[in-house]
Amino acid sequence: MTSAQPPLQNLPAAPDNVIDGGGQPRMGRYAGQTGAIDWSQLSAPFSRSKVWRRFHHKRWQYVALSTPELLCGIAIVDVGWTNTAFAYVFDRRQGKQIASFSQDGIPGLSATVSHRPGGASSFRFFGSRIDYLPPAAGAAADGKYRLSLQCDQFSIDAEFAAEGTAPLLLAVGPIVNGSVHATQKSPGMPLTGEVHVDGQRFDLQGGVASFDYSNGLLARNTEWRWASAHGLDIGFNLQAGYFGNQENVLWLDGQLHALGHVRFEYDMNAPMAPWHIYTDDGLLDLQFMPEGARRENKNMLIAATRYIQPIGSFSGWVKPNRQAAPRPVEHLVGVTEEHFSRW
Repeated sequence: MTSAQPPLQNLPAAPDNVIDGGGQPRMGRYAGQTGAIDWSQLSAPFSRSKVWRRFHHKRWQYVALSTPELLCGIAIVDVGWTNTAFAYVFDRRQGKQIASFSQDGIPGLSATVSHRPGGASSFRFFGSRIDYLPPAAGAAADGKYRLSLQCDQFSIDAEFAAEGTAPLLLAVGPIVNGSVHATQKSPGMPLTGEVHVDGQRFDLQGGVASFDYSNGLLARNTEWRWASAHGLDIGFNLQAGYFGNQENVLWLDGQLHALGHVRFEYDMNAPMAPWHIYTDDGLLDLQFMPEGARRENKNMLIAATRYIQPIGSFSGWVKPNRQAAPRPVEHLVGVTEEHFSRW
C-alpha cells in the first residue's frame, strides 16, 4: 500500500503466518499478504496425518483478465494426487468462447502451485505451458505480476501491478470437514499485454486483472457458488458453500470491507437467465446478466467435477457500511460460478 492511500479501517493487517505459535489457525479476514502456508504445523483439533494431508491438500492459482472486449480465465490446480489446468478466452462482443485449453497433468510433474501466496506457479504438458510470476519471484524489481500462456490455439502475455491499488484479502477459516482453508485474493489491477487467437491480436491495454490463490485441506466432496468482478475503484468477491462467508469482501476506493453471508438466487436449470445476488448485511445488492459461459463436466471414476462459470456483467449497488449512501454499480464485468468437485 502506498502513502497516498487512505488508512485501512475495517480489517486487521495480515499475519506473516496463518498458523500461530501454538499450532492454531489464525481465523479471520485480513488486509495484506501472508507468507508460506504449511499445514503440517497445525495442532489438535486441526492436525492431520501426512497421508491424510496428501489426499486432501488442494491449492490453486486463478487469474482473470478483463477488457470491454474480452474476459480470460486461467487456472492451475494441484489436488495433491493429481493436477490440472485450464484457460479460456471469451469474446464479449460475439458472446462466445473463442479459445480454450483444458488439460489434466502428470501427477507430481506438470503443475507447480506455490505454498506461498506470493510465489510462482506453472503448468507444463508437452508443448503447452502456463507461467504465473508475481513480483516477489521475478528477476525484475518493477513490482509487476506476469502471466504467459502458450498452447496450440492461443497465447497470452499479460502484465499487471498492485502498486497503488487496494490491499489484498487474506481469509483463514474452518470448513465443513472440520479442517481449515486459506485464500488470498486481489483487487482489480491495471492490465497491459496481448492475446493472440488463431492469428488475431487483442490488446489488453486499459483492462483489469485480478487473482485468487487458495490453499486448504478440503473435504472429499466440495461445492460452492461464487461471484467476482473488478474495476480499478470497485470490486468484490462472494462465496457461498464450503467456506461460509469468510471470503466475502468489497473493495471500494482503495479500502477493503468485510461483507456478510451472500445469497445467490438463480435458476439452476437455466443459468443463463439473470441472477440476483445480495448479502444479508444490506451492503450489496446486484443483478448479474450472463453473456455466455464456460462449462466442464469430468468423471474420472475416483474424481469428478461439475462446473459452470457464466461470464457477464453486474449492476446494482454496494455500500461500505450501513450508514453510507448506495454506490451504483453499472455493467461491471465479471463471473459467477456453480462448482462441485469430488477430489
